[in-house]
Amino acid sequence: MKSEPIIIEKASVGDSPRIAEIEKICFSVPWSENSVKDFIENPLCVMFAAKDRGVVCGYIGLYIIADECDIANVAVVPEYRKCGIATALISHATDFAREKNVERMMLEVRASNTPAISLYKKFGFEEVGVRKNYYTQPKEDALLMDRIITKKA
Repeated sequence: MKSEPIIIEKASVGDSPRIAEIEKICFSVPWSENSVKDFIENPLCVMFAAKDRGVVCGYIGLYIIADECDIANVAVVPEYRKCGIATALISHATDFAREKNVERMMLEVRASNTPAISLYKKFGFEEVGVRKNYYTQPKEDALLMDRIITKKA
């Protein structure tokens, strides 16, 4: 599977078709290619893609407004899971947010998504609330999680 190191870089509009494809694989209500493109082009957003030999195998999307960052989506294709890619993406996003003077990162995650919740907790995210019936297909609550980002010394 991985013969060369995975590269994490800012996603481009050219990555939109592959990211939309990954959305369909990973989410029951995926973003369309146009939605991905709009996100990438939005000046309040940034998306980073993890690439193996130039092919996107995972990504993370962030909304950054003032000193807050909301993680919109994190996804890794199944054949690349358990390889540290989601960890690398979250770490990269955290460093980027810190550079942008973000003080708080937030996200919503399906209450049943134990692997994701565990990963977020490793990064210092804490459960701060619940959004009832936030997800559809299937209907499910979202856990609200956030963390305070400390400045690097």
